[in-house]
Amino acid sequence: MEIAMKSHVGCVRQVNEDFYACAVDLAGRVLAVVADGMGGHQAGDVASKMAVERILKEMKKVEHSMAPLEERELLMDALLLANQEVYEYAEAHPECNGMGTTVVATLIGNDEGVTAHIGDSRLYIYKENELIQHTEDHSLVQELLKSGQINQMEASLHPQRNVLMRALGTEDHVRIDLGQFEWSDGDIVLLCSDGLSNKVPEEIIEEWLAKPIPLQQSVDALVQYALDAGGEDNITCVAIRNKKKPSQVCEKEGGGECKVND
Repeated sequence: MEIAMKSHVGCVRQVNEDFYACAVDLAGRVLAVVADGMGGHQAGDVASKMAVERILKEMKKVEHSMAPLEERELLMDALLLANQEVYEYAEAHPECNGMGTTVVATLIGNDEGVTAHIGDSRLYIYKENELIQHTEDHSLVQELLKSGQINQMEASLHPQRNVLMRALGTEDHVRIDLGQFEWSDGDIVLLCSDGLSNKVPEEIIEEWLAKPIPLQQSVDALVQYALDAGGEDNITCVAIRNKKKPSQVCEKEGGGECKVND
């Protein structure tokens, strides 16, 4: 697999509340996670980091013999444990009142992957020259769209488009959406925070993923597009291409180190 990652604080905010990671060699699978924290400094960045680290820890329990249904249950349990940890931390630290985070995660093998998400960070799949949004936002605007009260154009300009209906860590009990997909050689899975999806049209994402260039160049270009469009929010993007060659793998938040896994 070819893996590319990039995160940017954006043009307005002082703190990057996004956190992301990619772990390889989990019983022959790759785990990717993107979290977008909320609650301000000392809260949002804590929530996203705490959630991703707990998910990474729990997903080390994956076994070679696990079927997709078992993988999906393990991923769901990891998010639920992360939810409990973030929620209890906020309860014990009044200065972090209101903290929470979105999470989108996927565990991918050679031929298929499972997903879990809560909030409005997204997972897209680029397959057969088409970009498909695999996750559905847990947002007020999405609910208004589904009920027909607004159209897509109105949704993109709605003053409450950042209001979430569900997030990790804000309540003692939460509901996680689960999914599953198949992929083959050349397909790309892309995870991103809303700092990217709110600024980069899907046709632009599709255009860059279709280019026969290193995946990191496409990811860099998508983040730059979001910055050029205003970059009011933190921007994070993780992309994985199905490719049977050694790949560069990162496990970091904004500026960590990369390792090459053969």
